[in-house]
Amino acid sequence: MISIEDFRKIDIIVGQILSVEKVPDTDKLLNLSVDLGEEKPRQIVSGIALYYEDIQTLVGRKCMFVANLESRVIRGLESQGMIFALSTEDDKFSLISPLEDMPVGTKAR
Repeated sequence: MISIEDFRKIDIIVGQILSVEKVPDTDKLLNLSVDLGEEKPRQIVSGIALYYEDIQTLVGRKCMFVANLESRVIRGLESQGMIFALSTEDDKFSLISPLEDMPVGTKAR
């Protein structure tokens, strides 16, 4: 269990995927360019490629991201956040997206 104070430390923001590329020599990693309402887009590496027959369908989607996660290098690429997603043991998968059309950079409260 975490405290509400710990939970409030997580910066959850609406972002829009601007571009997506497969990470070379991997099956499941994608390199996302994401607009979080900041001066420049962020690079976010995510292991969601296996769930998309055509990864270009992700371009333009608004999803929820963790914006204040410490950067991490994955396969030589700096990942500057994390996309929120759900998956089940029987391989059902969904990205978490706002139900309404929310502006990029909107923070969860």
